[in-house]
Amino acid sequence: MKTLSFSGPAAVLAIALLLPACTTLKKYDDLKAQKESTEKARADAERQQQQAVAELKKVNDQLNQMRLDNKRLTDDSSQTGNALRRTRALYTQLTDSYDKLLKNSDRALADKSTDYNKMARDLARREAELGELDTSLKRTKSEVDKLNADLKVREARMAELQQALADKDKAVNDLKASVSNALRGFQGTDLQVKMKDGKVYVSLSEQLLFKSGSTKVDPKGQEALKQLATVLKTQSDVNVVVEGHTDNVAFSRPTAAMQDNWDLSVLRATEIARLITSGGVDPARITASGRSQYIPVASNDSPANKALNRRTEIILTPKLNELLKILDSNSTTATPTK
Repeated sequence: MKTLSFSGPAAVLAIALLLPACTTLKKYDDLKAQKESTEKARADAERQQQQAVAELKKVNDQLNQMRLDNKRLTDDSSQTGNALRRTRALYTQLTDSYDKLLKNSDRALADKSTDYNKMARDLARREAELGELDTSLKRTKSEVDKLNADLKVREARMAELQQALADKDKAVNDLKASVSNALRGFQGTDLQVKMKDGKVYVSLSEQLLFKSGSTKVDPKGQEALKQLATVLKTQSDVNVVVEGHTDNVAFSRPTAAMQDNWDLSVLRATEIARLITSGGVDPARITASGRSQYIPVASNDSPANKALNRRTEIILTPKLNELLKILDSNSTTATPTK
């Protein structure tokens, strides 16, 4: 009969340290307790068997001795009567006791053998369960290690992204400061520099740039645009969008070249884009667009509000190439969570 055992306290302790939850540890403790109970039961059974064998040997020795006595009494005819009967009765009694002892011993051994087999099966099953738990723990540890590695990578990329965002915010703030300083002599109701949505907006009124209905920039407006171009030449990583805006007053005398406010806003934006380009800014960085009357900053219900809507906005946007690279890298290397 094969006896199953664990590899030692060190192996048991190593397995226990890997168990991640109280439930798994309790299950292991139960298995260990059952193993100790099984080993104790086996030791008790072996001790009983040894005692039975010793008693059997003792009875055999007595039986042999009685057989010698019986032979001696038989040879001595003068004393054989009562002694022989007593000997035979005792012999029969001892034989019966011997048979009973043998039967009890066989039955006890059979019962113990059945118990041993059952315990051996239980131990084998529990060792298999421990093996499965160990495999599961190793697989879980591998998954945790992978998740930790992925987390470190993502944390590094997050730090890189945060740094890129901080750099972008600093670039926008520096750009606003540079533009504000360059246009300090023009700022007021006719020229405003502000930040919105991570961009710098330079808003120029019609009064600063154009005469009513004209698409040609006045000298004062040209000087302001020249100062702005001087700053933008040093900011090669900034894109420029020029947006022309009008009020809702329709043209009284449309021409073939300019029929409505769409045309007026586009032509004014294009003229300003040309002036900035002539100031040394790469044309590839400039976009001119006309928004007509459809994005007012005030209701067109008074002359003052209409004047506010007749404006040109120059929108300065730092290029986000590095930020986009980081975002693209994060999106292409992200792994789904199971």
